[in-house]
Amino acid sequence: MKAFYVYMMTNCSRVVLYTGVTNSLMRRVWQHQNGEIEGFTKTYKTSRLIYYERFNDPRDAIAREKESKGWRRAKKNALVETKNAEWADLSPMLFQHMRGSSRRSG
Repeated sequence: MKAFYVYMMTNCSRVVLYTGVTNSLMRRVWQHQNGEIEGFTKTYKTSRLIYYERFNDPRDAIAREKESKGWRRAKKNALVETKNAEWADLSPMLFQHMRGSSRRSG
């Protein structure tokens, strides 16, 4: 079953928030972190994944993205803090299995 994600990213100083939707969270975060997506996220260097939700239906994901984009900043902050009170960058856990496979044993 295909998964769809609504996600939020911020920059190092947490000044800006970006909300997006994707069918591949790992790919999309990598693209943001490597400046492959022109526009807002590249301009403001939003490279820290701070929140995401998984959906099975793309219509639900798109509806949630549109809904949350309409919220005031305080409500978005509160949502992030329900799952990530420290505002830690969650992207290392996405790429964790890739780092582990490149290590040599012994």
